[in-house]
Amino acid sequence: MSDRNDDTRSGGTEIQAVDRAAQILRLFGPETPELTAAEAAERLDLNRTTTYRYCTSLVSAGLLERGVAAGTFVPGALLLQLGAFAIGRRKVVDLAPNHMRELCTTTGLTTVLSLWGSTGPIVSRVEEDSTRAVVVTVRVGTQLSLVTAQAKVFLAHMVDQLRVDRLLGSVPEGSRTELVREVRELAGTDRVALGADGFGVHAMAAPVFDEYSICASLALIATDDMLPLEPESRVAVQLRETARSLSKAMGAERRPQR
Repeated sequence: MSDRNDDTRSGGTEIQAVDRAAQILRLFGPETPELTAAEAAERLDLNRTTTYRYCTSLVSAGLLERGVAAGTFVPGALLLQLGAFAIGRRKVVDLAPNHMRELCTTTGLTTVLSLWGSTGPIVSRVEEDSTRAVVVTVRVGTQLSLVTAQAKVFLAHMVDQLRVDRLLGSVPEGSRTELVREVRELAGTDRVALGADGFGVHAMAAPVFDEYSICASLALIATDDMLPLEPESRVAVQLRETARSLSKAMGAERRPQR
């Protein structure tokens, strides 16, 4: 009986350790690319020494790495590898390439497919127009912030409204009001979302649906002179039609087209 009780206690401790490690990993995102053990402990209301031990153990496992700044931690190679593997298994990634290449060739613009991660869109595939002298691109695996065009379409079509509200609540107040307005206007439609990074790069994104709900965002990115933010432009129409075609391939029912 004693051995069984010891096993039960040991199992409970191991489960708690996995849960704590997961809580620490969830803290990372576009707004928190790195953090210290002290910051993690404060956010999770944990003991600082214990949190530091968790962080160093995660470093040993390859799930975290030490950041450039002293005492900081950043996502590790194994975590990125596992994330990329999980994303790569999804059906839409297999179906998207032909649609993306055609859109890239037709528009002459970089085409990006993003899937939803834990706290935002993650770039999963990129098609570039190699004939152009200047190409705007983004690396596969990049997690995008909640104010990007890709994130807006996800937030507009997510089924879990409580989750959407929590995510919107995490956006700085100065950007939140406009983001909430845009998300509400996109809800129930398949119109393109628009975004600009403030450094001359524009993006527009359209939702891709499967039989359940939104499963991906399809976007075009380019310099502001090559991609004006006009939601009814020829390029916007081509983007939306390609997203609809990919949605059909994913088995989606006919969606509102307003």
